[in-house]
Amino acid sequence: MVILNLQPVPQLDYEKFNALNDRGKMTGVWLEHCQACAVPEIANVFNRAGISYDIVTGHLQDENAWTEIQQWVEATSVAEKMQQNRLGVLGHYYGGMLDVYTDLTRQSAAFGTHFEMLEMCELKKLRDEVTDEELKNKISEFEFSFDVAQECDSDEIKRTALTSVALDKLVENHQLGSMAYYYEGVSGNEYENIVTSVIAGNTLLTGKGIPVAGECEVKNAQAMKIMSEFGAGGSFSEFYLMDFNDDVVYLGHDGPAHFAIAEGKVKLVPLPVYHGKPGKGLSIQMTVKHGPVTLLSVVEGKDEVFLLVAEGESVPGPVLEIGNTNSRYKFSLAAKDFMDAWSKQGPAHHCAIGTGHIGGKIEKLGKLKKMKVVKIC
Repeated sequence: MVILNLQPVPQLDYEKFNALNDRGKMTGVWLEHCQACAVPEIANVFNRAGISYDIVTGHLQDENAWTEIQQWVEATSVAEKMQQNRLGVLGHYYGGMLDVYTDLTRQSAAFGTHFEMLEMCELKKLRDEVTDEELKNKISEFEFSFDVAQECDSDEIKRTALTSVALDKLVENHQLGSMAYYYEGVSGNEYENIVTSVIAGNTLLTGKGIPVAGECEVKNAQAMKIMSEFGAGGSFSEFYLMDFNDDVVYLGHDGPAHFAIAEGKVKLVPLPVYHGKPGKGLSIQMTVKHGPVTLLSVVEGKDEVFLLVAEGESVPGPVLEIGNTNSRYKFSLAAKDFMDAWSKQGPAHHCAIGTGHIGGKIEKLGKLKKMKVVKIC
């Protein structure tokens, strides 16, 4: 419940009011501006009845009040979309990455998510059935959406495009709104061939509002979906390094990325080896648009699932030209203080990054879902 404490004007015209010289009329005009009287009355009843609520206080011309109302409207829409979301889980967890492991039942209880368990053999079957026309169209989509590096081998592009077509069909077959994946496969196995060629296709899906998280980070697929539904993007990221001289923190990943929030066009580049993963293939290189950003992590704590938020800025400067997404971020806290404060909340090492400062919207989503929201800055 949201109580709207909005009076007609910011200030009563006291001189005109007192000049009415008719206490009956004066009472009517006074009561027209008497919204504040009802707020504690309603709050008292809601408190005693155990009804959750919040308050928007202001006047009908108050831009801040209408901004807050708009945030409530958007948060309600996102809460509903999360409730209806179907999240696909393809493959398995990254072995030994204990912070990533999650309880799908708790995630479902927190957000209403339906989890769809996907099979690598289905993805292979779909890939085997890709037609020449579908392959041609996907390569054209790559050329339109990405800045394809000249050193990308044509066979590698074809391999990646085949997998991208199959991923599109997998999403369509299961009506997925998001996905988390990870797989390794025995060297030379067809499944390894597939999983080392998924980054470009998953980046395209992410940019189309179907966010995909690597390393089977289900919690971060949830965070990316929240950011996506708020229209902020939501790119898959982890902490890379700290620059103590410039007081910035670097975050990025080898993909998937959100090409809609890139500073310039996203590059598709070859990697001779994936960091922390088997094989080689094409990867994504981009920087998040310079300007305000929000970081979001869905945290599975000891006793509850909660949302961890920070607002900062994507700032210009040197980045790592390593065939990964990576950007420089500055916060109102010093870089070392931010890292300590963020880490002590116990998130996994991944987070979702979106453009704009939307901490207020996320806080309202938390209230709607009855989830704790911790805002670092």
